[in-house]
Amino acid sequence: MRAQWGAQARAQWGARWAARSKELPKVRGRPSHGGEADIRRPALDSTRILLTGASGGIGTALARRLVGMGATVVLHGRDGDALRVLHSELGSSTSTVEGDLLEGDAPANLAKTASQLMGGLDVVVANAGAGWGGSFADMPHVDIDKTVALNLTAPLHLARACVPEIAGSSRESGPAAIVFVSSIAGHLGVPSEVVYSAAKGGLVAAGEALAEEIRPLGIHVGVVSPGPVDTPFFDRRGRPYTRRWPKPIPCAPVVDAVVAAIVDHRAEAILPRWLRVPTVLRAAAPGLYRRLALLFG
Repeated sequence: MRAQWGAQARAQWGARWAARSKELPKVRGRPSHGGEADIRRPALDSTRILLTGASGGIGTALARRLVGMGATVVLHGRDGDALRVLHSELGSSTSTVEGDLLEGDAPANLAKTASQLMGGLDVVVANAGAGWGGSFADMPHVDIDKTVALNLTAPLHLARACVPEIAGSSRESGPAAIVFVSSIAGHLGVPSEVVYSAAKGGLVAAGEALAEEIRPLGIHVGVVSPGPVDTPFFDRRGRPYTRRWPKPIPCAPVVDAVVAAIVDHRAEAILPRWLRVPTVLRAAAPGLYRRLALLFG
């Protein structure tokens, strides 16, 4: 059944989706033992994972956790030196692919390369992204396009290329997932980060829609949306983080949330958890939310 579905996925993905109501593959996932799974030490033995944005910040921390849990990981990023250092640290459970997701057919090529390197693909974590801070009126045209491309278009191209690889995996059990790392900016919108907010908001919506579309294929989709994280992200965007709230959090809770999305099929995580309150308020009373946002900055 797996091999048949995989061949169909590669030959005619659209036709297979149209016919999914006639023949559904077995959903892959961990057996339920009752209660909430412990996300600190779940097994990912032999799970084959593609991780983008692995050359720093959240990606590096996540790579360490995944390998420590037994996964085989293809590390992708633009900083080749950082990837090689990480590969040297983590050993033979990892391989590296250096490149820019915005170049040509990079997402499709990466999906195929990762599958070839690991003998299949079970999970993709679309973590790569970059910010741009400043007045929307002053944002250069090229930076608008690049911010949208890196934070929205590239993850969508990557997910689209990875679905047939994951669906066609010969693995009969264990996780099968796509995880998008978004941002709280995609839920609330952040002044001086207009385009970044729009792109991450698109990623949140795409994750919700894609989850329903590929659920019959046995592939889970999760979205993790952290607030500011204590990484070099703000240094790279050229504008330091100066807001009074929320305070930057360490990488560990974000890593925990990504692992929960993979292992326990968590659909969405907003970090820190209290940030869910303003997202609910914004949905229920957008006028009040905006007034409070102006008041508290």
